[in-house]
Amino acid sequence: MKKVLVTAGASGIGLAIARAFHATGARVYICDIDDAGLERAAAELPGLLTRHCDVGNRGDVTTMVADAARRLGGIDVLVNNAGIGGPTSPVHELVPEEWDAVIRVNLTGTFDVTRNAIPHLVQSASGVVINMSSVAGRFGYPNRSAYAATKWALIGFTKTLSMELGDHGIRVNAIAPGPVAGERAERVFQGRATLSGRSLEEEKRIGLASLSLKQLVDPADIAQLAVFLASDAAKSISGQMLPIDGDMQRT
Repeated sequence: MKKVLVTAGASGIGLAIARAFHATGARVYICDIDDAGLERAAAELPGLLTRHCDVGNRGDVTTMVADAARRLGGIDVLVNNAGIGGPTSPVHELVPEEWDAVIRVNLTGTFDVTRNAIPHLVQSASGVVINMSSVAGRFGYPNRSAYAATKWALIGFTKTLSMELGDHGIRVNAIAPGPVAGERAERVFQGRATLSGRSLEEEKRIGLASLSLKQLVDPADIAQLAVFLASDAAKSISGQMLPIDGDMQRT
């Protein structure tokens, strides 16, 4: 029975991943800052372990990972899903504190969770780390500099971790979703519309224009990719960035 830790698991992609691993019979532990979401997830998934944690707070992270390892009985799979979108603004207008917040959660938070989890993953017979990047880790995104910078950085972090941890049999990969159906995508499209003066529907059309498949990505599909990457079927896959984006060619 796999022991799985998912950050930001109370909603969206994180909850979809928690559901998918739970359905395989894994023991699953999620953390989030959304207490109501944690309660809903626990009510939906029997046996789910939960904890409030701000991944942007190093002390919170240290306590959370220790609690996860204790309650799960170890950690086999770490899914670093926590991240924030940040502002929609050109660099010269970006408030430095907003930049700092995105870096702190998306990049430093992933580092802190992973650093604390590695000793437990080393003890696993099949340790796996999955980092949630984005198509923003493949392309530049005007007016989304902080977000794009962190998602590019996570690709380098993933590759480096795979090299460092390979001797322990730990596999490390990144998933790079395209536009994902849900509230966050709606906020992003609305932010672009506000900035451009175009309608929300026009921004959605523009946002999907570069995809061969003109549709938002289903979070459940991302979750199934995560389950595959943690399975024996993916035992030779490490250090990779796997897009799931409807075949996006450009921004």
